[in-house]
Amino acid sequence: MDVRDAHASEIDALAKLWYDAWQDAHARIVPETLTRARTRESFRERIAAMLADTRVAGLVGAPLGFCILREDELYQLFVVAAARGAGIAAALIDDAEARLAARGVETTWLTCAIGNDRAARFYEKRGWHRAGIVVDPLETSLGIIPLEVWRYEKILARRG
Repeated sequence: MDVRDAHASEIDALAKLWYDAWQDAHARIVPETLTRARTRESFRERIAAMLADTRVAGLVGAPLGFCILREDELYQLFVVAAARGAGIAAALIDDAEARLAARGVETTWLTCAIGNDRAARFYEKRGWHRAGIVVDPLETSLGIIPLEVWRYEKILARRG
């Protein structure tokens, strides 16, 4: 599966993918206030603002998954439900780790909603370890919503 840069023409398709996948993975395990704040338009605004840091799997205009980096963090990783288990998430995470390592990041991290066991199993299978529970201050149209999440870390390179 090839991973490529996102195109501006895909903002709507990526926002739909993100909204649908987020609803599937998070709506039942996060506070209802956060679910109300995570509208399709909010995902559209967020993906548009982070497009330069977004990599996509799938044909242009028909994304199957995407990954966003933010500094030393693997910030977002989502795959459409119909394509899960096909190696897309693995290709995206491999690409993200390679890009982070190329930036000189030695240890990367991500957050995972507590209770998102499918994602947690995937990260652990890929060599990430749960470092603990942290509070993630999530920016929303309703203001900051603090959410306890699992923090995962992975060593990409050692000094030496």
